[in-house]
Amino acid sequence: MFSISGEQINELRQRFKILSEKVNLEGKEFELTELKIRQQDPEFWNNQEIAEETSKKIKSLEKFLGSYEKLKEDIEMCSFIVDENDETLDSELIEYYNKSLNALEEFEFYNMFNEETDSMSCALRITAGAGGTEAQDWSQMLSRMYIMYCQSHDFNVEVTEMNEGDTAGIKNVTMIIEGPNAYGLLKCETGIHRLVRVSPFNAQGKRMTSFASVFVSPVVDDTIEVVVDKTKLSEELFKRSQGAGGQNNNKVSTACRLKYQYTDPDTGETEQIIVENHETRKQRDNRDRAMLILKSILYKKELDRKNKQKALLEDSKSDIGWGAQIRSYVFDDSRVKDHRTGYQETDVQGVMGGKIDGFIKAYLLSKYN
Repeated sequence: MFSISGEQINELRQRFKILSEKVNLEGKEFELTELKIRQQDPEFWNNQEIAEETSKKIKSLEKFLGSYEKLKEDIEMCSFIVDENDETLDSELIEYYNKSLNALEEFEFYNMFNEETDSMSCALRITAGAGGTEAQDWSQMLSRMYIMYCQSHDFNVEVTEMNEGDTAGIKNVTMIIEGPNAYGLLKCETGIHRLVRVSPFNAQGKRMTSFASVFVSPVVDDTIEVVVDKTKLSEELFKRSQGAGGQNNNKVSTACRLKYQYTDPDTGETEQIIVENHETRKQRDNRDRAMLILKSILYKKELDRKNKQKALLEDSKSDIGWGAQIRSYVFDDSRVKDHRTGYQETDVQGVMGGKIDGFIKAYLLSKYN
């Protein structure tokens, strides 16, 4: 008698059928064909940026369709083995079933990214709360966590702005993250992240609580129109020194700082949005990048307004503290807990090394299921 029952295989097939109806397979195959035809045009590479985006889309679709076909074959193999009724094939059935189940769950999870913004790249900003060096060190730890998460998912990360702490850590950092469903995955990270630990910066070895805010917004492209009121916009172009002396003395980068006076159309409340970028040595490129981030923030605000949701925004008038915390990282108790879902991890070191998939999946499943 097989260790995997026929009922389990039938359930697997039924879930796959439901998935197949949702993923619009024909639409993806048609899109891939269209993109490949476009790629064969002799003038395809005249616009390098569009050509690279098209090539990325082709690879993404090919990966999806290839994985889908592999899943279909593995489920069919499960059915074939059961129909053969040869119990000597039980180990093979277990192997195919487990592979199929894991792949199916991944497909079901990623199929949740069906909102307009989910497939976009995102801008992720971390700001240290009150607490000086301890909070700034915590912000740097979070920055490393997200970078390592992105690396494990083959996402591209560009740090466009970083202001270092007075003694250690960072006051704030902004990074652009590019990858499949980057915003769809990371949007749930917006909120206050709380750290509890015995601080290495406290001579008495006291347990300290620190806060940092994370704000994630979708990165807009040329297909999305965002109106920036130039009467409310001011900009500063300046030089920014890098390094701490020695051979780094002459390393000076250009920078652009944009200040925008935003007024909420519904409440009339105003706030100043400040975006700074010093990624390259060219001021024009830095201004373009800063404007992209500003537009992304304004786009996110408009999305939140339309959805009648109160977004957690970085506002100099609001405190980064207890009020809107979404997750606690308690190092001494080896516990990281998400307060929205109750999901917990005890591998604190793993979480700080970028293993936050469990938190993201738990949140998305609680929201969409």
